[in-house]
Amino acid sequence: MSSSGSSSHVGDDSIYFVTVQSERRGEGGEKRPTLSLPVPFDDRTVADLVPELLKELEIMEGDRGSCNPSPSTYELRHYSEEGGEETLRPDSKAKDVIQNLDRLTLCPKKTNPRPDPYKKSIYNSMQQEQQLKLQQHFDKVLSLDGYSLSIEDLIQIGLGKYRVQLSEEAIYRVKKAREVVDRIVEGDKGVYGINTGFGRFASVPISRENVSKLQENLIRSHATCLGEPLSLMRTRLLLALRINVLAKGCSGIRLETLQQLVNALNASCLSSVPEKGTVGASGDLAPLSHLALGLMGEGEMWGPKTDWGDAKEVLNAHGLEPIHLEAKEGIALINGTQFISALGSEAYFRSKRVADQADVIAALSIDVLKGTPRAFDQDIHLLRPHQGQLLVASRLRSLLDSNVHPSEIRESHRDCNRIQDPYTMRCVPQVHGIVHDTLDFVSRILSTEINSATDNPIILANRAETISGGNFHGEYPAKVLDYLAIGVHEIANMSERRLERMVHPGYSDLPGFLAKDGGLNSGFMLAHVTAAALVSENKVLTHPSSVDSITTSGGTEDHVSMGGFAARKALSVVSHVEQVVAIELMAACQALDFHRPKKTTDPLEEVYKLVRSVVKTMDTDRFMAPDIAAVTNLIQEGKVWDVVSPYIVAYEEALHSGHTFTANK
Repeated sequence: MSSSGSSSHVGDDSIYFVTVQSERRGEGGEKRPTLSLPVPFDDRTVADLVPELLKELEIMEGDRGSCNPSPSTYELRHYSEEGGEETLRPDSKAKDVIQNLDRLTLCPKKTNPRPDPYKKSIYNSMQQEQQLKLQQHFDKVLSLDGYSLSIEDLIQIGLGKYRVQLSEEAIYRVKKAREVVDRIVEGDKGVYGINTGFGRFASVPISRENVSKLQENLIRSHATCLGEPLSLMRTRLLLALRINVLAKGCSGIRLETLQQLVNALNASCLSSVPEKGTVGASGDLAPLSHLALGLMGEGEMWGPKTDWGDAKEVLNAHGLEPIHLEAKEGIALINGTQFISALGSEAYFRSKRVADQADVIAALSIDVLKGTPRAFDQDIHLLRPHQGQLLVASRLRSLLDSNVHPSEIRESHRDCNRIQDPYTMRCVPQVHGIVHDTLDFVSRILSTEINSATDNPIILANRAETISGGNFHGEYPAKVLDYLAIGVHEIANMSERRLERMVHPGYSDLPGFLAKDGGLNSGFMLAHVTAAALVSENKVLTHPSSVDSITTSGGTEDHVSMGGFAARKALSVVSHVEQVVAIELMAACQALDFHRPKKTTDPLEEVYKLVRSVVKTMDTDRFMAPDIAAVTNLIQEGKVWDVVSPYIVAYEEALHSGHTFTANK
C-alpha cells in the first residue's frame, strides 16, 4: 500500500488523516480507491500505529476483499525531497514523524533489505544522483576564467549547487589561442599534439586531412581505466577543473567545443570515469580520456533524465550534441592533472572540515575525562608560536575557559591531586596544530594547481607560438596529498587514544566501555575496536605514493608522480578519520550522560544536543552502525563546527575588545 498524504489537521487537533492506496487490484485489474485513514496525534509509536492503520484499512475496504495482512510484515516510510525515502523507526512517536511530511507510506517490508547506513551522506553516489535529479535551480552562477577558482567554490560545483559560465576574458583568450592552432594547421611546420603523433610517436607527421581523426583516436585509445566509476560529484569536479584550465586560453581548443563542455556540466551529463589507470604524468591521460569519450557520445554517461546509459542517447535526451574534435582538441582535453586535483580538492575540503571539528570533539573528551585546560594557557603557546598550535590552543580555551563557560564537571575535580594529563589530552594544540599548518600548505598548492595551465604543448597566443614543457607533471599535487594523508591521519591517531581512555574504567573512572549494566551490555567495546581497525589501516595508507615512479611510453615518460593513487588514498584516509572522530564524539556524549546532572560548558552542551538529535543515549546495547553513520554525517556536513563557531568567534572578539563575552548563537 502506498499513501500520499498530508499531516494537515482536520477539525480535531489530535487527529491527522493519511490517504492510503491499497496495492491490491480490483477484478478488472483497476487500482483500489484511495482511503482516508485517521492517525492519532498522541504518544503512540510507529509500531503501535501500523496494526491500527491496517485494521482501519480492512474495515473500510469491507467486501472489496482483504488479504488479512500481518502487521509485522508492514512498515511506515516517509519521503521528502531533502532526505529521500526513509523507513520510520518503530519506536518513533507518531506525532514526531508525521508532521510536515511530503509523503507517508504504509507498505510491506522489503525482503532481504540491504542496509545502507550511509545513504544520507553527501559523499554517497546514490545520494548525489538523487540530489542532481531533484535539482531545479542553482544557488549561484560562477564565471570560470582559469585564474580565480577557489577550492570551496569548486566543491559547490561538484555538489551541483553552482552553474558555471565562461568569463568574457576567458572567451577572448580561447579565441586568440585557437587562431594560433589554425595557422599551424594551415602551415607546413610540425608541432607536437597538432600534426604529429603522441609520446614515442612524436616524430611521426600527420597529414592535414587526418588531424581530426588523430584527436579522436587519441581519446579512444587512451580511455583505458579500470575499477569503479567516480561518483557524480567527483566527475563534476573533474569536468569543472578541465573547463577552468581550458578557460586560461593556453590549450588551443575551439570556443564552441569548450562551450559544449560547459553545457554538459550544467546539465549534469557526466561520463563514466573508472578510478584506476593514471600515473600522474603526462597528466591524468586515461581518466580524462574517459571524460572526453562520453562527451563524444561514446561509452557510458549519466544524466538526471536518463540515469546511466549510452552516452549519445543521454546527451540527446538532454538536448546536447556530441563534441567533434578538431586539431589539438583531443590532447587539450586530456593532458593535465585534473584527476589528481579534483579528488585532492575533495580530500582537502573534507580534511579541513574534520580537523576543525576534531578540535571541538577533543575539548569535549578532555572535559568528560576530567582534564585541565591549564595546558592551553596562552603564554606557554606564545613561547612556541607555530600558527596552527596557537590556533588550536585558542579554540580549546574558547570552549573550556571556566571564567567564561563554567563547567560543572571541571569544578568537581578542580582540587584533585592529578599533576598533569596524558599527551592525547595535554598535547592537542601541538599535534592538531601541525595538521592545520599542513592543510594550509596543501591549500596553497592545490589552489595554484586548479588554476594552472597543465597542458602540453602550451599555446602562447601573445607570442603566436607553442612550447612543449612539463606543466602536466603531477608532482606538486601528488606530494601535498601525501602530506595531507600523513597529517590528517594523526587526528584519528589521537582520537582513538582518547576513546580508549573513555572506555577504560581504570583511566576514566567511568563504567567500563561506557555501558550501563556492563556484562549484560557491552557498550562501546566494539566501537573502539572499529576505531582501532581504521587507525591501523590508515597507517598503511599513509605510505607516500609519490616516492614511487615507473617508466612508461617507451622510455619517453621516465618519471611519473603516482599522484592519482595519492589522491585516492588521501580520500580513504580522511574518510576513516571522519568515522573515528565520530565514534569519539559518540563516546564523549555517552560519558557526559554518566556525569549528569553535572553539565559541561555551554558550547559543548550545544554539541551534545546536536548529537542527541540524531543518536539517543545508549541505555542498552543496540545496532550501532547506523548511529556511527549518523554522527559521521554530522561531521561531514560540518554541523559540529556550526554550533560552536559563534562561541569561538565571540570569545576571540571579546578578548580583543575587552568587552563582556556574549555568544551569538
